[in-house]
Amino acid sequence: MIMSNSPARRAHCPNLTSLQSHILKEEEQFPTAGGDFTWILSALSLAAKSIAHKVRTARIEDVLGDQGGAANVHGETQQKLDVIANDILMTCLGNRPSVAVVASEEDEQPTILRRGNQGGKYCVIFDPLDGSSNLDVCVSVGTIFSILRNDPNIPGAAETLQQPGIKQVAAGYILYGSSTVFVLTTGTGVYMFVLDPALGSFVRVGDRLRIPASGRSYSVNEAYRHSFPDGFRQYLDWAHAHDYSSRYIGSMVSDVHRILLKGGVFLYPPTQKNPGGKLRLMYEANPMAMIIEQAGGKAVIGSTDNPAGRLVEIVPTGIHQRTSVVLGSPDEVDRVLSHLT
Repeated sequence: MIMSNSPARRAHCPNLTSLQSHILKEEEQFPTAGGDFTWILSALSLAAKSIAHKVRTARIEDVLGDQGGAANVHGETQQKLDVIANDILMTCLGNRPSVAVVASEEDEQPTILRRGNQGGKYCVIFDPLDGSSNLDVCVSVGTIFSILRNDPNIPGAAETLQQPGIKQVAAGYILYGSSTVFVLTTGTGVYMFVLDPALGSFVRVGDRLRIPASGRSYSVNEAYRHSFPDGFRQYLDWAHAHDYSSRYIGSMVSDVHRILLKGGVFLYPPTQKNPGGKLRLMYEANPMAMIIEQAGGKAVIGSTDNPAGRLVEIVPTGIHQRTSVVLGSPDEVDRVLSHLT
């Protein structure tokens, strides 16, 4: 029998390129690869499916709201799902023999799972549930992660994690919204996967994504405009005069995902209250910067003293270090910088 390869037939065939298949295919380029990296991404995939289920059923299971007034290391009120998502990721990653150190935005100190001589090759850093305060009103939230190589010659967990973003082996985020989206880069482009409920697997829906060079929108919390440096206020005046649209969700994963696909610029300027910026360099800024740069965009600091400095070139001095951020379409980042420099 001759099988038809018509567009109509292809339209009815399921997408069977899974996240795991994609990573295995990439590993074929490296004959010495032992599959350790695939196992880590498999753990993140499993955690994402579990967290996605918890997010969908949060109101039914009464796990919305804050964790009895508890605060995380940053003094922010912890949501119940922050703790649940954190536990899920810790459990899934803890079962992978190649993971040496895990660090969560929710925890004060990283956790050493095993040493280099015990097979620990990688470190995984994550923000378990970015934007969790929006869950009560059913706004999309997400998980952000970064993977680094473990240096067995550095005994301290915090010290081995304090690597600049350019040393990231991989980075990505999972968006829990109308669908569950897994965006990943391993340094060879940006790929997008969507969880297919019928298959129970993430399937590839986007290859080597490219961010539009420009986009007439910006994402920033303008409620704090009065405390932004002059350059950012001047940019906002320029954007208003040129009919730019403001698109701000308040969940970094959601805001950056939209910009990745549609173009525009994401801003998190320094303020009078947080002159060094507020976003976490290692848990949020670096992984998002790697994704945006791999898609052809730009990611810079936007600080008063070093506005055009690349985020991924900052050498961390602490695992909870904060930073200001400007990232997105290259033309739009340049327009912001023209008002800052």
